[in-house]
Amino acid sequence: MAMIGVQEGSDMDLDLTLEAVYEGILVSGSVLVPVTGECSRCLDPLAYDLEVDVQELFSYEEPSHDGAAAGEDEEEQHWIEHDMIDLEPVLRDAVVTALPFQPVCREDCQGLCSECGIHLADEPGHHHEVLDPRWAGLQGLTGKDSLTES
Repeated sequence: MAMIGVQEGSDMDLDLTLEAVYEGILVSGSVLVPVTGECSRCLDPLAYDLEVDVQELFSYEEPSHDGAAAGEDEEEQHWIEHDMIDLEPVLRDAVVTALPFQPVCREDCQGLCSECGIHLADEPGHHHEVLDPRWAGLQGLTGKDSLTES
């Protein structure tokens, strides 16, 4: 399961302009999508709207490749096929690249305690006594129960 993303079938608000230019059709504007996921620090659920700018040129004709290798620019181009354009890959690429790599519920989220899993925001002074694991075998020699000590 992805940490963050747009659920399949979600509604998208598109505010796009399609312009006829010499090379083809220039699509520009913005897309607003609902994003859901979880915080990478505390695992709380996230839900917000993400607005992403889009600008892409769809070319009229795909060049003929008379045995020549296609360059990188040609591989990344989008084409008008049968008087239609396919916006899905353009919108998907724009949204996916705008998603945060490690989403957080808020910038100052402290996350969870690595020892017991409690939300650190709920107990600001929370900590555990950390003993050097090399001395752990000697802990029982004191005759005191470490669980009853405070």
